[in-house]
Amino acid sequence: MPEDPKPRRRQARGERRISELLQAAAAVFCANGYTATSTNAIAREAKVSPGTLYQYFPNKEAIAVELGGRLIQQMREAHGQVFTPANMALPLPELIDAVLDPMIEFNCLNPAFLALMHGSEVPGRIAEEHDELHASLLHQVRETIGNRATPPLPEDRLDRIADMAFAVFKGGLALIVAAPEGPVRDAAVAELKTVMLRYLSPVVDGVGTGGGAETGGRVATGGRAVTTPPTR
Repeated sequence: MPEDPKPRRRQARGERRISELLQAAAAVFCANGYTATSTNAIAREAKVSPGTLYQYFPNKEAIAVELGGRLIQQMREAHGQVFTPANMALPLPELIDAVLDPMIEFNCLNPAFLALMHGSEVPGRIAEEHDELHASLLHQVRETIGNRATPPLPEDRLDRIADMAFAVFKGGLALIVAAPEGPVRDAAVAELKTVMLRYLSPVVDGVGTGGGAETGGRVATGGRAVTTPPTR
């Protein structure tokens, strides 16, 4: 007997509805934050009734867990594409591009990631997964700096440099995501890369700025070159 196509069609419709609800939730979380968001607001954004929403998610926490889980998985995949042996062998300016560009692009395309992960009352499961992701990324940053530092760094100083570089990136990322798309955002990206280059170049093996940020030059950003002023 031929297989009944109706269950598959119902399943596809359900998956589309879930995707629509998660997109609506992402928009509302960005606008209001996790704590101030309600299921009614998400339903309004998705243009469905609260009853329809409750067919798929029992509460706001379940929506946040599903959305957060998907975003964290996407971020993990992005990390895997960034910290590759080929990228780690690049000169420092190109390495900064290779590491920062995918992370910046992901967060600009998914502003709900920052809004959700940094909320004060996000569900514990999301917070735990985010902490694991944070620790993994920090470890990779530390390993990258440690493998390239000349002379080798004491463990405590390596920890401080990795912590500071990661904190600088997070702070700059928040400014970038908040900036309007276009020249303003591009300028913010260039500034972040300049800060990272100037901070890390003194401790990374044999890599100068090559006429870049330290002496006045051009720092790549998003496939474009942005002129940076010379250091006075």
